[in-house]
Amino acid sequence: MPSQKDLKKIIRARMEKTGEAYTAARLHIVKTKTVQPPPDYAPRAGMSDAAVKKATGRDWNEWVILLDAADASKKPHRDIAKYVAALGTPNWWAQMVTVGYERVRGLRDRSQRREGTYEATKSRTFAVPVEALFAAFANARTRRKWLAANVKTRTSNARTIRGTLDDDTAVQFFFVDKGNGKSSVAVQHQKLVDKAAVDEKKLWWHEQLDALAKLLK
Repeated sequence: MPSQKDLKKIIRARMEKTGEAYTAARLHIVKTKTVQPPPDYAPRAGMSDAAVKKATGRDWNEWVILLDAADASKKPHRDIAKYVAALGTPNWWAQMVTVGYERVRGLRDRSQRREGTYEATKSRTFAVPVEALFAAFANARTRRKWLAANVKTRTSNARTIRGTLDDDTAVQFFFVDKGNGKSSVAVQHQKLVDKAAVDEKKLWWHEQLDALAKLLK
């Protein structure tokens, strides 16, 4: 907004040009000069602006503008995630940004995947180095001590494990080094049939991660 003195000059100039009264001219000037706040995408995306900004360097408004410019709403999930990752976004956060954007643009509902199935997500931070946390998931013998399910590993690298459970549902584990001897894991349990299954699996993973925490102590 201009200063009060400059605002009066602009209003008087409009009055001379349009013949409007001062009040009408002022209302028009103030309305056109008011900067509208950016849309609040966070509730729909499912994560706060502060969290996504801290992890990726962009808030939801910036991500939506960037992805809209790339016609991301017309692309499959994998292509969007690859594009987000190519901008320097860590693997798990590339997935989170992609999912949040798809929710914002109405391409999926909360906890729902693009193809119509549902997924449950859970994360936990542990007071152990990321190598130790990764080993607790990657080593089958250690995993059986805390996880009440069999996981058939499909792909694995230093920060991600993807696998399948006996019921043919899919799981992904993403690991992040938090520094100072701390690390976190984000679990995505996919191919669930409905929201009731999502709630059930979230509770189940809470219990499994509790068991892991006891083991790591």
